[in-house]
Amino acid sequence: MQKAEKLKKEIFKKVQEYYKAKFGKKIFVSGKTLIPVSGKVFDEKEMISLVDSALDFWLTEGRFAQKFEEEFSRYLGVPYTILTNSGSSANLLAFSTLTSPKMGEKRIKPGDEVITVAAAFPTTVNPIIQNGCIPVFLDVDLETLNIDSSKIEKAITKKTKAIFLAHSLGNPFDLKTVMKIAKKYNLFVIEDTCDTLGATYDNQLVGTFGDIGTFSFYPAHQITMGEGGAVVTKNPLLNRIIRSFRDWGRDCWCKPGHDNTCGKRFGWQLGKLPFGYDHKYTFSHLGYNLKVTDMQPAVGIEQLKKLPKFIAARRKNCQFLYKNLKKYKKYFIFAKPTPNSKPSWFGFPITLKEKAVFTRAEIVNYLEGHKIMTRMLFCGNITKQPYFENINYRIFDNLKNTDYIMNNTFWIGVYLGINRAMLRYVISVFDKFLKRYE
Repeated sequence: MQKAEKLKKEIFKKVQEYYKAKFGKKIFVSGKTLIPVSGKVFDEKEMISLVDSALDFWLTEGRFAQKFEEEFSRYLGVPYTILTNSGSSANLLAFSTLTSPKMGEKRIKPGDEVITVAAAFPTTVNPIIQNGCIPVFLDVDLETLNIDSSKIEKAITKKTKAIFLAHSLGNPFDLKTVMKIAKKYNLFVIEDTCDTLGATYDNQLVGTFGDIGTFSFYPAHQITMGEGGAVVTKNPLLNRIIRSFRDWGRDCWCKPGHDNTCGKRFGWQLGKLPFGYDHKYTFSHLGYNLKVTDMQPAVGIEQLKKLPKFIAARRKNCQFLYKNLKKYKKYFIFAKPTPNSKPSWFGFPITLKEKAVFTRAEIVNYLEGHKIMTRMLFCGNITKQPYFENINYRIFDNLKNTDYIMNNTFWIGVYLGINRAMLRYVISVFDKFLKRYE
């Protein structure tokens, strides 16, 4: 063991040297260096932690996963964090959990309705459909890019069982109204916080208001594990059910490598199985295998330590862009924080006004041609997507603003990898494009 530890230290030292040689500081060259919308920011600490987990060769969920779950729960102030392999899986687990028979009379069943928005990423909406339920789409606000909360109560019917919304591009939705309505009508609330880690509403971290919160650790997000996600809850029953759906649907809650956590492994009688059938092979849900490897949270642990710096940089970069682009307000609508919130911006969204004398395609192509990457607001209007042709859904009132966003909104990057020199270049490209219209 002493020899192994000595070798490990030597390996870590070499990893540090490798990081400096491979990922050392790069020089930005205006017009030549690509400015991405997002990306991972890391140093040798993430690489050493990743190698540390690889040397364990445990591979499946282990000590790093347990440590990350504990630290993430501590950061959010919630008792339960359940790691999974992606934010999309986190959403699937969150919604599937609410369909469990263990939820009793309140469980969501096929045919029930769920309030959401069409200006969304697919995997916020897909779990509703995959579980045989009906998404009810409400329009959004053009400035916050979140649900128009004034319409929620009017959209509720006897079939409505839940509200499932994402905080759009790092900007919290109107949680005060949503939670008030959910309480009044006894509705579940799932907060898709995949783009919004670290944002607050009324000084409380988002993802902690609803019954379940979900997070993504894909490289585009505030912290990364490469692939990876998490589901959080304050409810011990929901915690148990989430883990069941994640782990093949089994009734047992033992961690990998452990037996008889419940103290009566051969003392259960469930379903039509004989008394004493091994609890490790008793399945109470139609589940999945959506666990992480231990190498993913090994990276996440080090990323989590950097989260305050990452969020501060995103906010600072957004402020810089707004300060230097607000002179073009006659052409653009710039996203504003939801009242009572402090966003953790995922990107810097820009919407063309109706009186703009150029199109989104023209400015986006100009930016892209000058090495500044852009993105649309995800699906635009998900009901217009090719795969939605035969999907059963309902639209409440209209999706006027959603359609406007589909045709006129784009966003650019604000993550820590975009430095001040890059931002100045971005502003200069906007100036050059817009000069012809002044």
